[in-house]
Amino acid sequence: MCGLGFFDFEDEAGFVFGVFALIANTDPLSGVAAEISIDNIPIVVWQVKLGLVALLLTNGFLKFVWANRVFGYCSVMMASVPNDPEDEEAMPRAMKAAELNIRAAINFNRGLRSMYFALGGLAWLVGSTAFLIATVAVIWLVWSREFASLPRDILLGKYP
Repeated sequence: MCGLGFFDFEDEAGFVFGVFALIANTDPLSGVAAEISIDNIPIVVWQVKLGLVALLLTNGFLKFVWANRVFGYCSVMMASVPNDPEDEEAMPRAMKAAELNIRAAINFNRGLRSMYFALGGLAWLVGSTAFLIATVAVIWLVWSREFASLPRDILLGKYP
């Protein structure tokens, strides 16, 4: 098991490969299509819909992998910062470690957003109305977690 704490990269890769397997083997899709939809939708449409989910899952996976690598660089850089604050190398190395940490966090957040939108993209299998509702719900979820959350208030000093 390798990953960032709670996140297991093997699980993410399994989801991606599972979606690709569904796209390649259309037999399970035809059964699902018959149960979910009243209309007779061609298999290629189901493959396109799952392709969107696969694309988002793959993007999320790659962002998580890159974030993990950059967090590793950050850890090494932090360990190289001299303990003496008067050392001329202390501040430049600390600044490099901070910038690496910021870059890793950005990629991790982008991976999370990609996962959220992949889950919303699954609603497209039900229909366009469900897709629209799920997309709006995901946008609200991402907005509320990034701009209207208690952790953000704590970081901004708005919470005691």
